[in-house]
Amino acid sequence: VQLVESGGGLVQPGGSLRLSCAASGFTFSRYGMSWYRQAPGKERELVAGITSAGDNTNYADSLKGRFTISRDNAKNTVYLQMNSLKPEDTAVYYCKARAPITRRDYWGQGTQVTVSS
Repeated sequence: VQLVESGGGLVQPGGSLRLSCAASGFTFSRYGMSWYRQAPGKERELVAGITSAGDNTNYADSLKGRFTISRDNAKNTVYLQMNSLKPEDTAVYYCKARAPITRRDYWGQGTQVTVSS
């Protein structure tokens, strides 16, 4: 299982970023996928999740309306569209895959998002 995040970087407050997580080494369309983030000195927290078929999503309450998770099973990729970014969104963003039966979790290496003027 390999998960590779990309798309992070430095963005001004109010800006947007689209993160991507490219998956390989497993049957992507069978796995639920999630995005988490971890800010300095804080615990890792759930940002958003999406079911294997992409027919159901969930979000951290504080992020609803600004972030959108989606997936393309043909491209083995999950995305996180982030709009109206705030300095408090600064964190390392991680992609996670959850196996359908064992429910074992697999993590990517993370991508840094910095929101600053």
